Amino acid sequence: MAKYERQFYPGMTVPAKNRRKFIDPSKKLEKLRDVAMDDVVKIMGHRAPGSDYRSIHPPLDEGTEPDCSIRQIVTPIEGAKKGDRIRYIQFTDSVYFAPAIPYLRAQMYMSRLRGIDTGTLSGRQIIEMRERDLEKVAKEYIDNETFDPARTGIRGATVHGHACRLDENGLMFDAWQRYRFNAKTGMVEYVKDQVAIPLDKPISVGKPMDEKWLKAHTTMFRADDVDMRADPEVMAQNLRLHTLRTLCGYKPFDVKGE
Repeated sequence: MAKYERQFYPGMTVPAKNRRKFIDPSKKLEKLRDVAMDDVVKIMGHRAPGSDYRSIHPPLDEGTEPDCSIRQIVTPIEGAKKGDRIRYIQFTDSVYFAPAIPYLRAQMYMSRLRGIDTGTLSGRQIIEMRERDLEKVAKEYIDNETFDPARTGIRGATVHGHACRLDENGLMFDAWQRYRFNAKTGMVEYVKDQVAIPLDKPISVGKPMDEKWLKAHTTMFRADDVDMRADPEVMAQNLRLHTLRTLCGYKPFDVKGE
């Protein structure tokens, strides 16, 4: 029997290759900026920088949990060991060549991260996690190539209406105006946290990438750029998924000969 080799995404077009890179945990995502951890914590808005983490249960090594085979198999993440509460961060992606897209974020997170829950909603993707672990993940995914300051948003509320509009500076529309373009510095800065509570002072998240970079790094197929129909392998996979789903719903293994 051939050795199993994990596969991530088909295709040879730019979006297909970028999708494969994002999902494959062996591929290092490029770090483009370095937003201070205290600033990340402020944008998330769950606790004041430097304050203690709130807990929802005693540290695991102080507890008296019954013996369990799952506990023997799974090593808890740091926040679980300490009893941290669960917090969240939510990213929104513009349809105008944002690096990531919501359902790809789900595949990427589940492939690369431990101890998370994630959900795809209307144009957004939430990560729920133990608080101290979440803060590290939030910083990593603001600093790296999956985030563009203009085409990616951090929004815990009122996400809708974002995707199809850009303002005069190329920033994705935000009804709460949580961020703005600073013409003097050329940077995008947050003036409100993710649920639109004003910050004490603006927080820069970096310079927006140009259109050439965005099109080279996007994971999005578009009819006015790289059409999905231009990638036969991606189309074949999608058609197979639709066929199996149509014939047998959630039991594709019952379909014979397809």
